[in-house]
Amino acid sequence: MDTESIRTFLVLSKTRNYTRAADQLFVAQSTVTNRINELEKELGFVLFQRTNRSVELTVKGEKFRVYAEKMMELTENSLAEINEVQKYDNYLRIGCADSIYEGHLAERILEHRRTHPADYLKISIGLSDNLLEQVQNDMLDVVFTYLPIKKNSLHCELYKQDQLVLVTRSRNKKYKDGITEAQLLAEKYLMCNFALQDVGQYIRKLFPKYHQFELEIDDCMKIVPFLMDRDNYTFLPRDMAEHYVSKGKLREVPLIDFNTPVINSYIIFRKGYEAICREIFG
Repeated sequence: MDTESIRTFLVLSKTRNYTRAADQLFVAQSTVTNRINELEKELGFVLFQRTNRSVELTVKGEKFRVYAEKMMELTENSLAEINEVQKYDNYLRIGCADSIYEGHLAERILEHRRTHPADYLKISIGLSDNLLEQVQNDMLDVVFTYLPIKKNSLHCELYKQDQLVLVTRSRNKKYKDGITEAQLLAEKYLMCNFALQDVGQYIRKLFPKYHQFELEIDDCMKIVPFLMDRDNYTFLPRDMAEHYVSKGKLREVPLIDFNTPVINSYIIFRKGYEAICREIFG
């Protein structure tokens, strides 16, 4: 199947109308009809249920849409990579969880850009499970996640170990000598879902079951303004928190009667990318 047929299918699946699909693709309506008919013949099943006014995806058509979107994204990324390889010394697609990027990678990547201006780095920030899916689908070359993976085509190893620290805005002088678990439960805590599994469960288990946090956010880099607005509290990885503590924006609150777990982060890369990963990330 060719990419034009796949693209036509995706446009029609969104517009649900042959005329509008033809207008978006700048082709005749008959061309859209012919492409869909040929695609259905090749696949061996019907993609759309047709009515007088619109079309709807069949069950198989809906499943094929997921495959088609991934196929087009992979095709476009591959063509872009082929073009960029001709222009740059190295081409590396990097995926990273936000707090790992903020705490460990930002400075390393900036330094690499200074010393290797002929390298092309494409950086995507996302959640660990999404990053793992993308590196397995050949959409990323190296990812930094809170989740490990075991797969023959990928190399996975521990990258960093970090400690959770409790922080609040520097103007908040309460609990200068430390805070107890019971005292924390009485304060306004903002939930940052930067980590999965054990660490995320640890934070939630500190609070009563079904506790409703005043704010929940899945991007650590976006939570600091909310901390600065009022006397709120949250846990952050120490390496990330240090960036704001050193600038006088946040203050670490000592813990008195409880401890936090260690955060493990992992570097995962496809075979053939070990040399450049070691060069950039150590």
